[in-house]
Amino acid sequence: MAIHLRQICLVAGDLSSAIDPLCEVFDTPVCYEDPAVAKYGLENALLGMGTQFLEVVAPTQGGTAAGRYLQRRGGDGGYMVICQVPTRQEQVAVRDNATANGVRVAHESDRGNWYLLQLHPGDMGASFLSVEWDDQEDVSGNWEPAGGMAWADRVPDGPVTAITGAELQADDPQALAERWGKVAGLPVVEVAGAPQIALANAALRFVPATDGRGPGLSAVTLTCSDRDGVLKRADRMGLRTGDTQLVICGTRFDLG
Repeated sequence: MAIHLRQICLVAGDLSSAIDPLCEVFDTPVCYEDPAVAKYGLENALLGMGTQFLEVVAPTQGGTAAGRYLQRRGGDGGYMVICQVPTRQEQVAVRDNATANGVRVAHESDRGNWYLLQLHPGDMGASFLSVEWDDQEDVSGNWEPAGGMAWADRVPDGPVTAITGAELQADDPQALAERWGKVAGLPVVEVAGAPQIALANAALRFVPATDGRGPGLSAVTLTCSDRDGVLKRADRMGLRTGDTQLVICGTRFDLG
């Protein structure tokens, strides 16, 4: 199964309070805003990181799934792991795996050349898992959530070159990893004492929830060409939390 991590989505109570420090620390502008999310009572902004994306969504009205998620986790944080598969057959296989393991489809949409599949965070156990396919079948190029190829001219060569991992936390990380592995159709292995799933271009790591916020998407791993520059800007803004770590939008970023 060739599942590629293409985008990480964070959720914030206020969009500008999250996106402004992200742009500043990672020295990159917003590359896309999707007007289509308005029908879900949301606004969003995307930052390009190589050929992947970091998104922030924020509710603009009451009664949204994003708003409920903010309440459940006690503030801003990780929201979605968004992946792309090169073939429709692989996406169907993930959907079949989800059904076989009692995971509900939260949302799906067939737009002819683009099929969107989002799996319910309550059943996945930490966050939404979205698996998308489009007829371009280019896992480093066309990406419909960023306007197809509209993003390509709007993503400068910044200090972050790739998103290479995500950390998901739960009371029972082994059980969480096994659920994700069954849905993804990928093996769970132990790496540095923690269960992990290797996607085609990134790793999903599963850890105990120790911060009092319960299950969720707790951290993102980034590969940087200028890690020192990122850390200096984070220092200046009071966002650095460790030798190679910082926290923005309730999410830890680990820099490689």
